[in-house]
Amino acid sequence: MQYKIPVQIENEDTIFLGLSIRQIVIIMTGAGLGYSIFKKLEPSIGTEAALIPALLFAGLGAVIALFKNSEMTFLPFLLNLIRLQLNVGTRVWQKGVDSHSTFVDVGYVTSYANAKSKIESKNAGEAFETVENQLSKI
Repeated sequence: MQYKIPVQIENEDTIFLGLSIRQIVIIMTGAGLGYSIFKKLEPSIGTEAALIPALLFAGLGAVIALFKNSEMTFLPFLLNLIRLQLNVGTRVWQKGVDSHSTFVDVGYVTSYANAKSKIESKNAGEAFETVENQLSKI
């Protein structure tokens, strides 16, 4: 018996106005926070002044729910942006650097000269020459 495997299993199903359940929950949470802020501030500062922060929270919820950049939703985009800012200048591509080899630390891109000195210190000159030959073929 054969089963069809869905191709786009990661895509969320839209249920109402083109929104998924996740988006609806985020919008409702933002609107609920906005309403509670409005009700808390209205007696003390007035209706018009309480409406401003309430609309800001409701609008923020809508922006978070509807945000999509390069097929990323808000949270993965924000986390990748923070990671980019923390690691700025540390990952520079250079010709001859192989970050997936056994002699370079995983997740750390080092210069060609530094990798060569690591290999030479480990008496692995033959392994380095084969890597150089492979890199020259690229």
